Amino acid sequence: MPSRPDPKAIESALLGGEAVYTREQAIELSGADPELAGRVWRALGFPTLGDDSIIFAESDVEALRIANSLLEEGVLDEEGVVRFARAMGQTMARLADWQTSILSTLIFKDGGEDLVNSPLMNRVKELLPDVERLLLHIWRRQLAASTARTLTVMSNGNDTIPNYYPLIVGFADLVSFTTLSRELDEMELAGVVEGFEATAADLVASGGGRVVKTLGDEVLFVADSPSQAADIALRLASGVKTHVEVPDVRVGVAYGPVLTLHGDVFGTTVNRSSRLTSFARPGTVLIDEALAENLEGEEGLQVVQVRARHAHGLGLIQPYTLRRDFDAPNP
Repeated sequence: MPSRPDPKAIESALLGGEAVYTREQAIELSGADPELAGRVWRALGFPTLGDDSIIFAESDVEALRIANSLLEEGVLDEEGVVRFARAMGQTMARLADWQTSILSTLIFKDGGEDLVNSPLMNRVKELLPDVERLLLHIWRRQLAASTARTLTVMSNGNDTIPNYYPLIVGFADLVSFTTLSRELDEMELAGVVEGFEATAADLVASGGGRVVKTLGDEVLFVADSPSQAADIALRLASGVKTHVEVPDVRVGVAYGPVLTLHGDVFGTTVNRSSRLTSFARPGTVLIDEALAENLEGEEGLQVVQVRARHAHGLGLIQPYTLRRDFDAPNP
């Protein structure tokens, strides 16, 4: 029977050193206000333990020191520091869980029992500096793209309400997922979900859009231009179903003002997109009237008005079917 992994050994290996400080010692060394330090620690997603518990490594002290410097140098106010910590904590927690699930699968495939000292884990520890540089590079690239989009919106005069501006929102939903979940075991279902998410993410990214989040049997994405959104939606509806193990996908897309907050999107436009998805038939795309108007005259596309539908909380919605116009002349 494999030995139980020691959390302290894992922390020491991945944090670059053992935990040597209590909460009080770490706060004193960082120079942070105790109340702020507690709020930042909780925002990062870590539990508050007793003052005598030795749980802080040197790298934790440095993290608190950096958070405190953001406040002292006037870059952020206290609420901004806490929000910043929460954004990074929640994002990194999900990333860490995702990466660990991949590594654990590989370790068990290799027949490893000692997870901490397995050859793969040792190799991961050796590669940590390279992984850190890769993570930093990806973050900088994403930050540059996000900043450019935000400044473009603001330059167009859409900064009356921060983070509230017109955007195209789409949902792609696996059809009959509930039925499928009863027919497959956990591993088979996980394979279907992962295949769907991977394919959808590739199609959205290659089309110039961005995946906001995945919800198992559903992917929420956004795009900046009507033509981008239309192409992504059609590729999702037709591309995913070519995978035998994945059932058909239906897509709903809406255009309108959206509140972007905490890496997510909110508002009536998002709700309308979700309702359109539920109205769509397998393998089809439904769009709202605003997007239909913006796609009018778009070469290679057909937009056909269908029966209006009532959506709870939204009133009457006028959907349009979006499809390729294969009779359009070649450019």
